[in-house]
This record gives sequence, C-alpha cells and structure tokens, in this order.
Amino acid sequence: MNFIPKLIADLKLITPDLHHDDRGVFRRSFCIEEFKKNKIDFKVVQGNISENFKQHTMRGFHYQKLPSVESKIISCVTGSLFNVVIDLRKKSKTYLKTVSLEISAMQRQSIYVPPGCANAFLTLSDQTIVHYYMGDYFNPESYSSIRYNDPIFSIDWPFEPKVISEKDLNIPDFNA
Repeated sequence: MNFIPKLIADLKLITPDLHHDDRGVFRRSFCIEEFKKNKIDFKVVQGNISENFKQHTMRGFHYQKLPSVESKIISCVTGSLFNVVIDLRKKSKTYLKTVSLEISAMQRQSIYVPPGCANAFLTLSDQTIVHYYMGDYFNPESYSSIRYNDPIFSIDWPFEPKVISEKDLNIPDFNA
C-alpha cells in the first residue's frame, strides 16, 4: 500500500499494490501494520456501505465534533466519485482548506480522512457504491454538517447535484 500525502495535514490517498493472475486482481484494502508504518493510528470500529443509484448524487459534508475522533477510509467499490475534504481542526495549519480527489472502482484507490475533517462526495456515474471503514462510532450528539455549496468554501464541484437530501440541501451557512 502506498500512502500519498495531500494538502490537508494527515489526509492520504491510498494506492494499493495490485497482484494480477489468470483469476483477476487481488489487493489489500486495509492493513493496520501498513497504517502504523505511515504514522496513522486507525482502529476500525464500523463498516458502512453507501449505494448511490444515480449519477450526480450528493452525499453532503458530514462529520463529528469532539469528543468524537471519527476518521474514515473511503473506497469506491463500483462507479466513480468526486470527493472533497474540509479541514475543520482549528489548530491545523490547513484549517478551512479543502482538497478534492476523484476516485473510482477502476483506479482502486482509497482516501484516509483524518479526525476533525468533513467529507462529501458527488457520484460521477450511476450505480456508485462506496465503502467506509470508520474509526469511531456514530454519536448523534457530536454530529454536524456543512452544505455542499457553502460560500465560505467556494468548492468547484464538476456538476450540480441532481439527487440530494432535503437535510443536506437546507444546512445553514457555516459559522467558523
């Protein structure tokens, strides 16, 4: 596994080592030893799957505030997506910075999102399935969100969402 650092501190694009033979391709999706070698303390406590039927489906910026230490590993199992991460750690050098990454089932890459960051994605194809390993349990009291088009972030989405929940659409402006 190769861990490629991105602009936001601790954010990594993970590229697997692929093993090809007549049966197809094998890859490792998670290895605690590889994460430790790359100075990432990640303990899987939950796995989630998001099935998105239509192209340009938006899953808005969701995150958990302290005391949660929610981190996640995001992998695209089928289809493709445009993913954006926002650093919300006030003591971080990259506070309020955003990073956009496109991943797909064909690329076989994953994204490690560190605690204290919000994450959202827009599907780029129909039938996009996304798998998440979660580093903390969901806590409704810690849950928060940011609207995908909040003016403070000026995110350049490649397309306008065609499918988005009322909840994600009606989030008030972010207050730093």
